[in-house]
Amino acid sequence: MRFLTVKLLAATALSLTLAACVPGTTMPAATPVAAQPPIPADNTAHYAGVTDDGFTVPTVPVEKVPADFQVQQVAYESGEAVGTIIINPAERHLYFINGKNTALRYGIAVGRAGFQWAGVANITSRTHWPKWTPPPEMIERSPEKAKWKDGMPGGPENPLGARALYLTTNGVDYGYRIHGTPEWFSIGKNASSGCIRMINQDVMDLYNRVQDGAKVVVLNADGSYPDKLKLPPPAPKKKKPAPASVTPAAAPAPVLSATPTVLPGATTLPAATTLPAAPTAPAVDTMAAPAPAAAAATAPATTAPATTAPATTAPAATAPAATAPVATPPAATAPATTPAPSTCTVPLVNGVCPQS
Repeated sequence: MRFLTVKLLAATALSLTLAACVPGTTMPAATPVAAQPPIPADNTAHYAGVTDDGFTVPTVPVEKVPADFQVQQVAYESGEAVGTIIINPAERHLYFINGKNTALRYGIAVGRAGFQWAGVANITSRTHWPKWTPPPEMIERSPEKAKWKDGMPGGPENPLGARALYLTTNGVDYGYRIHGTPEWFSIGKNASSGCIRMINQDVMDLYNRVQDGAKVVVLNADGSYPDKLKLPPPAPKKKKPAPASVTPAAAPAPVLSATPTVLPGATTLPAATTLPAAPTAPAVDTMAAPAPAAAAATAPATTAPATTAPATTAPAATAPAATAPVATPPAATAPATTPAPSTCTVPLVNGVCPQS
């Protein structure tokens, strides 16, 4: 008998030694949770405003929350132990097993399209008025949340609400939580990024009932029991813009120049030439042309006195130069020795008085 006792003690010591060799293994308490009293049928008092840790939790208008999503005691068949949480995303309900085939049912909001998940997890910690830190993926989707990259302090406006229950699967934290929300109107909808939302008053009640290490089962979309952890596919990463060097540079705009460019084989047009103005009295020119010859033939004797006339007639010769400069070419053909009449009352034409 004594030998059997010593052998039993040795086996016990060995089993304890092997258990200590498993790193990071937490053995949850096996003590079942005592059944909690059900929530009263009249939820007005349950959803009334309350002061908690110095923060005010506003009253929830019960008349605006569908009765199906208000907390209530229901019959629920399950083989899970008392204290287990079962979440049915398709129904938007969370069941807290509080007796044999009975549960407290709370309304919840679940992940929207692309964020649903299923599997078994454990509650590894619980927090009052938790700090919220958006993950990098959320900041990428909503850049305005970057201001909270180091964490948003707990408070009535915090997305995690008054309480948070942190979930891990096989010791891995995938970022999923059961938490409160100030947006009570989102309950009953697919509104989150995978977390389970509850009305603040409901999550405060659940916080007081559940224990650390409690089992949490998130059912498949069809309501069946999950056989493994099923996570949503990772969001596609945004394509980075192409480097600036790859983008072809825009062609430079042509620069207009005042200096003409002569192309090969092209002929440069001459500059425009200003044509001389037409003579003011061409008819007089043609008719007066014979006058000098006639004067020279009929009055040769009168040419001698003409030598004294330039002193008096010279001013008259300047008048046509000012009024009709275009007549200068024909002036070269007129005889230089042709004397001007001693008196002429009109301007000379080619050095000849038109009246002679």
